[in-house]
Amino acid sequence: MRSQAVDHIALLPLYAAAGTAILALLADLLVARRAVTVAVTLLGTLAVAGSALSVGSWDGTFCSPDGCSWVPTWPAAVTAALFAALTAGTLALSMPMLRLGTAPAGEFCFLLACSMTGGVTVAYAGDLLTLIVGLETLTLPLYVLVGLRRYAPTDRPSVRPAEASLTFFLISVIATAIALLGIALTYTATGVVHLNRLGPAEPPFQALAGVGAALLLIGLAFKVAAVPLHAWAPSTYDGAPIPIAAYLSTASKLAGVLALAAVASRLDAGAVLSALAVLTMTVGNLVALRQNRMVRLLAWSSIAQAGYILAALAMGAPGVPAALAYAIFFVILELIAFGVVTALRPARLVARTAVALAEETPADTDGGTLEDYRGVAHQHRWPAAALVLALSGLAGLPPGLAGLFAKVTVVGALVSEGWIWLAAVVVINAVIALAYYARVAVLLYTFPARPGIPVADPHLVYDITHPRFPIPRPVTATLLLAALVTVTLGFVPQVLFNALN
Repeated sequence: MRSQAVDHIALLPLYAAAGTAILALLADLLVARRAVTVAVTLLGTLAVAGSALSVGSWDGTFCSPDGCSWVPTWPAAVTAALFAALTAGTLALSMPMLRLGTAPAGEFCFLLACSMTGGVTVAYAGDLLTLIVGLETLTLPLYVLVGLRRYAPTDRPSVRPAEASLTFFLISVIATAIALLGIALTYTATGVVHLNRLGPAEPPFQALAGVGAALLLIGLAFKVAAVPLHAWAPSTYDGAPIPIAAYLSTASKLAGVLALAAVASRLDAGAVLSALAVLTMTVGNLVALRQNRMVRLLAWSSIAQAGYILAALAMGAPGVPAALAYAIFFVILELIAFGVVTALRPARLVARTAVALAEETPADTDGGTLEDYRGVAHQHRWPAAALVLALSGLAGLPPGLAGLFAKVTVVGALVSEGWIWLAAVVVINAVIALAYYARVAVLLYTFPARPGIPVADPHLVYDITHPRFPIPRPVTATLLLAALVTVTLGFVPQVLFNALN
């Protein structure tokens, strides 16, 4: 079988991503300075984004007569650049943790760059095998990153890093096995693995192809924490370092959406995906109503958001643009939310004496409870405003216009394709979600009801129990850039839609 030669220009984004991981490792081994390792990794993310956008829809790739395994297109370039941006944002949010020595900088940067390589592979994948390899390349480093934190809180009911990592690993293995079985059955029924040739099977293999497609979609749904493979997300997010929880909720989920979109647009899977969508958004929103820990609330919220994306994918090819646009809006808003959690460091906002603050340890890096955020907006106005922007966007309300356009796009696509009942379920769940988003937003601007130090002026009490502290510059820069992108896309969302088309 004759095949076309490998075009190395088309593979430049992959080379840049893999090269970033290698250079980060070498920098840590040879120079052994945290600043150098982090700088090399950040420059590598810029190289990945620049090469992806430079290559664009380059007409040259690794192909065979059956199809292409690496497909350079503009949507692939945009998503690859987004993976690089999310990696850079996660690294910036991790700087306080790396400076404290909570995680080793060399291993952290190397594993994060390896995960970015998997995300780039998913963006350009042209067959099912490349797709699953990319997903596993993205996920494998995350098993270690989730449990990489050297210190863990011992006096709060959060999941320990080792437990979170093990939970993530075990459920991921099961999901991967289900997806591989689905690929095997699909190949048996259709005889193809390339996405451009994937389609309905011929008689008498339709039933076998249907089972294969269902198993494949259920396995891939793990990446977006869809029901029934969703239980790993809350405990994993809560046990992981906050920046890694942000990466799981953004880059990992974006990779899952891309994989699901590639398969759902070519196979008849409307029944499976619509059922998953209804269960995922409903379970996510109802359980989120009862959460008292910030990271767990964001985790269940992200599960519900995945349900809205699955609702768009249930339409097949017509719903893919809406699903991808929603996913990109969502990951930017999630990055802002986790960035604010990192910036505020709730452990430092709990009412305590000056001595207790001075004795704070690097272990105080979890997301805290919702009560830890009560009244924080009066001392940290701009981070609180950024969190309100993210929450309103996730709820689909102004001033989060990006999230509003995302939900309108999904609902509009469902209505135009005749999925009225599913559009109604999306709207009902969006209304339910308003309760917990509004709850957090109100807490930010509410003074504590029972101040810990009995003085006459409640404002003075607040100044003592909620001390002002500087936010690290990398975290501030990440929040500003993400907020700027969110506001810009809220006013000109067509820019994103045109890039994805």
